Amino acid sequence: MSASIAGLRRAAVESVSGLPRQFWWLWTSTLINRLGAFVATFLALYLTVERGYSASYAGLVGALYGLGGVISSIGAGVLTDRLGRRPTMLIAQLSTAASVALLGFMEHPVAIAAVAGVVGMATNASRPAVQAMMADIVAPEDRVRAFSLNYWAINLGFAISSTAAGLIAQHGYLALFLGESTLVLACALVVFFKLPESRPAASTPAGPEDTDGGTGSAPAAVSMLSVLRDGRFMTVVGLNLLLALLFQQAYVSMPVSMGQDGFSSVDFGMVVAVNGVLVVLLQIPVTRFIEHRSPAMLLVGSALLAGYGFGLTALAGSVAMYAVAVAVWTLGEIINSPTQMGLVVRLSPLHGRGRYQGMYALSWSIASLTAPLLGGTVIDHYGADALWAGCAVIGTVAAVGYGLLLRSLPGRTAAVAASSQGADAESPQGADPETSSPSASPSASV
Repeated sequence: MSASIAGLRRAAVESVSGLPRQFWWLWTSTLINRLGAFVATFLALYLTVERGYSASYAGLVGALYGLGGVISSIGAGVLTDRLGRRPTMLIAQLSTAASVALLGFMEHPVAIAAVAGVVGMATNASRPAVQAMMADIVAPEDRVRAFSLNYWAINLGFAISSTAAGLIAQHGYLALFLGESTLVLACALVVFFKLPESRPAASTPAGPEDTDGGTGSAPAAVSMLSVLRDGRFMTVVGLNLLLALLFQQAYVSMPVSMGQDGFSSVDFGMVVAVNGVLVVLLQIPVTRFIEHRSPAMLLVGSALLAGYGFGLTALAGSVAMYAVAVAVWTLGEIINSPTQMGLVVRLSPLHGRGRYQGMYALSWSIASLTAPLLGGTVIDHYGADALWAGCAVIGTVAAVGYGLLLRSLPGRTAAVAASSQGADAESPQGADPETSSPSASPSASV
């Protein structure tokens, strides 16, 4: 028993060791932010129960919230490269705090819808900056682990906030809006006092990871048109959109499907809770297992797990079987998220990370906007079983796409390996050569 406890303790230490201090402040800001993610989760319930609006109106407000995220994904990506990671995060977080608090006092339906769209824009605007800063400050060989730890913080915060929000709402929904606003302000304070800017200086040459074989070359100008013309990266965005459409069905179509099968909202809550519990319990140990394995194999496997996990829902006739299906696609989610983020960074040029991260975030925003329409339409016209079978097909298509794409990227893989080896040889901490400038040092003053 003592040996197993010692082994677990050693594994936990190895999972979190070797990452720069600046990463942990960024991780802390993410956790605080997600601990206060009350409004998006309970917005529909607030509008229909507290305010007495129709389900159609609540759906419209939710769509405007998602549309705001679509718009801000691109704009925030540009700001991340032009203004910097830290200013973009502060603008987004202060805007979120103000707009969320304002939404709690809105009463006219038009005002509520308009402010909800602003909240969606502000809430999603920090994502490209957070991911770009993480890529700046973490060494290439540690990025999968860092993205995994950040994803774990997101899910841990969401699990706690979802539970807390239900209790807080008993004292009035206004407390939810003001509570989220307060925690987002706390997140902004962490960013302001503890996170120095990490954007590479304009004169910083591209490293091995940011070129197709050359090293030390002058940075090329990156625009959104450059991103759109990057066929390999846009293929990754398209493949991620397919998987994002699948994962969104868990919160859109699965409750509808379970309701048609005669299950209650309590049953759905128990089933979907399996996802959060497994992510919190397995994200770190699974990442330790996968972080040095082939990204191609992992992304292909995760796409198949996601597709056929949702496909299993067609066979579910009990709460237990629904839970099994959730467990299968959750494993795909756990593998996919950090691996996919590592691939996005690998394909992003050093001085265009914000724009590339913005385009990647856009795929998630589009999925959250379109998944309800697609899922509902398929169920209404063809039945839930047809939707789940289609999910299996989409997962297979995505797996084939990843296999073909990553087979054609040996140069990128070799470049990252060379970058990692070079960093280890030059620095006892294995620091990323891209972050060796004073502006990116974890210990630089604010």
